[in-house]
Amino acid sequence: MLDYADVSLTPDERVYFRSGMEVIRMAHVYAEEGNTEHAFVLYNIYITLFIEKLPKHPEYNLSNIPEKKESLKKLKETAFPQAEQLRTYEKEYAEFISKNVRHRAEDQVLERELSQQLELERRRVADMQRRQLEQVQFSMFEEMIRQKDHQPHIAHPWDLESPTSPQSPQYPSANHSAPSAPPTFDRSLKPGCYGVSLCVSATLVDGLRQIAVPAELCGKFLRLANNNTVRAVETYGILCERLMMLPESIAIVCSPKFNETGYLRLTDYGMEEISTCTQKGFHPHPKEPPFTGGNHIRITESTVSMLDLR
Repeated sequence: MLDYADVSLTPDERVYFRSGMEVIRMAHVYAEEGNTEHAFVLYNIYITLFIEKLPKHPEYNLSNIPEKKESLKKLKETAFPQAEQLRTYEKEYAEFISKNVRHRAEDQVLERELSQQLELERRRVADMQRRQLEQVQFSMFEEMIRQKDHQPHIAHPWDLESPTSPQSPQYPSANHSAPSAPPTFDRSLKPGCYGVSLCVSATLVDGLRQIAVPAELCGKFLRLANNNTVRAVETYGILCERLMMLPESIAIVCSPKFNETGYLRLTDYGMEEISTCTQKGFHPHPKEPPFTGGNHIRITESTVSMLDLR
């Protein structure tokens, strides 16, 4: 194949000079249009042709044509300066690309860090809101306890001593004694209440049957919950019996901070509100408080069994 870069072959030397003038003209056009890449390539072709290739032409040293002088002038005044200037653009472009890659990587790192910070902040706010709700709920219980303690004491039937039945007069026995009647038992009566139990009494308090609560219940519970108490964590206990939304149902709230204990029951509004509530966790109820003091509580000396299932 014909090698057009081999200047030892034809065409004539004058053709190379004319072609070089066309190359330099097109390079100027590309440079003015802002097409730096094509302009840089053409300037390099022009320099390679007239510095490396054309001096090897057999007629180069013998010729003295106007195109030769004009080409050398263009080479010195235009091609070399323009090529060097465009080479700096190439370096600047490479640096620009490198900076963009570096900045893009830094932006990705910052974006990940910002996302992590936002997630931590979201968790912190959620935890703070949960604690605030717990504090509001606990403060409401404590306030109910204080209000109940300031109420005047209501005498209950068990606070009064049972009157002793009058004794029958004794008469001298006759010669023969009448056979004594066998003892009778009222089987409708039940044994004493064990644990927190519903004790049926003929006397109702606020229209409710009385609840027997062992005196040792709260003390045992506080001892089991002590590890949570020192860490400001609330502890809950349930009665291991059949759980029903009875009007007599109670909640016992122990406040170690104030050394107080409150016995609460649901109001009529609270009974309806709690039975239909579908929310989970601590949350306030916007209307009136669902709890009120439980006056149908009877503290007894019975025993209670408590099991820690944590």
